[in-house]
Amino acid sequence: MQPSGHRLRDVEHHPLLAENDNYDSSSSSSSETNMADRVWFIRDGCGMVCAVMTWLLVVYADFVVTFVMLLPSKNFWYSVVNGVLFNCLAVLALSSHLRTMLTDPGAVPKGNATKEYLESLQLKPGEVIYKCPKCCCFKPERAHHCSICKRCIRKMDHHCPWVNNCVGEKNQRFFVLFTMYIALSSVHALILYGLQFISCVRGQWTECSDFSPPITVILLIFLCLEGLLFFTFTAVMFGTQIHSICKDETEIERLKSEKPTWERRLRWEGMKSVFGGPPSLLWMNPFVGFRFRRLQLRPRRGGPEFSV
Repeated sequence: MQPSGHRLRDVEHHPLLAENDNYDSSSSSSSETNMADRVWFIRDGCGMVCAVMTWLLVVYADFVVTFVMLLPSKNFWYSVVNGVLFNCLAVLALSSHLRTMLTDPGAVPKGNATKEYLESLQLKPGEVIYKCPKCCCFKPERAHHCSICKRCIRKMDHHCPWVNNCVGEKNQRFFVLFTMYIALSSVHALILYGLQFISCVRGQWTECSDFSPPITVILLIFLCLEGLLFFTFTAVMFGTQIHSICKDETEIERLKSEKPTWERRLRWEGMKSVFGGPPSLLWMNPFVGFRFRRLQLRPRRGGPEFSV
């Protein structure tokens, strides 16, 4: 593959590993084989704090919606329908968040820049291949090195601290679902907030909630602010991600104005490649492809990630 001019500036051109370099190709291939059986997790302090904050904010919204607005309501079916709907959206949002955070985004195996691996690629004469000097691996086309994950990530879009992971080739669909479900739950919470506020203004504040009026007002105001901020952020991110998928262009490629050297998959073809298969309700399901794995703590050297 002939890289573009922008790609030449992306990485330094280093000579390939010599025969006496200390990289074992067998260990690299075995780690690549076992990658699918491991749960990916980035040990980044800022990312872990942001991920915990995301969960706490969703739990707070669920608490206010359920215990402040729905349970005190005298309309039984109003409480049941809205309670089930909001909690389903919250579960789907948090499940999508977990899948985004714990899924390998498409990391290139470390230390695969060996003479044996180069020979196995069977490159044509004149083909150019580059080695990432930071994680010592052959860098595939459209891959970029993440300074937080300490890995080269295939089709890396960006690193998001709120999911404590890169958004890349293998977990972009879960990130899109996460932003979509958070935006939907925020809209639902704002609608319930408006109805609750009207109900309290028309009636008695002491009767519209089991909490005291000052506590109720404070909880509702915080919920309103959270809903507005969450909806604005996730709606913009959702639209940006859908636009990138339909154009088959990552955010990094767009910012660097990289000219495509690959065959683009536009619109529905791009959506199919990210979500898998033709359009169906399975696109909305964050549990597709999920399977339980044995929890075996295996700290990995040379990077901030570990696998279980």
